[in-house]
Amino acid sequence: MERALEIAVELCKRFEGFSSKPYICPAGYATIGYGTVYRPDGKKVTMQDEPIPKELAEEWLISELKHNYMAGVLKTSPHLINYPEKLGAIADFAYNLGVARYRSSTLKRRVNEEDWDAAKVEIKKWVRGGGRVLRGLVIRRDAEAEFL
Repeated sequence: MERALEIAVELCKRFEGFSSKPYICPAGYATIGYGTVYRPDGKKVTMQDEPIPKELAEEWLISELKHNYMAGVLKTSPHLINYPEKLGAIADFAYNLGVARYRSSTLKRRVNEEDWDAAKVEIKKWVRGGGRVLRGLVIRRDAEAEFL
């Protein structure tokens, strides 16, 4: 699990970026740190929250990845426990798009079949935002696909 978490944290930090102050993310949620919407205590981030340091933001990111995203991915694809790098990449995907989207995706089916070439094709399809292809998502999906 340590390698999976390391990969997921690195990908999330690279693609989410850091903000010490709350901001509204593209999905319309109050967000802080490295894309945190819910604090580890379960409270939602608000636009009235005080700024946080990078160290706390990383702690919150690690907590979210472990307890929400990796756990959710492993419920759906338990065999990924044997593939830490792949688990890290899929956890980043879920952090970006949600466990529910992963759960209902063809990507999940390809991962569960261990058809890694097809999984790479599927993950690269998730690059749209607001009806158009976003360069940042293309780059993020390419980075995730490198681990599949």
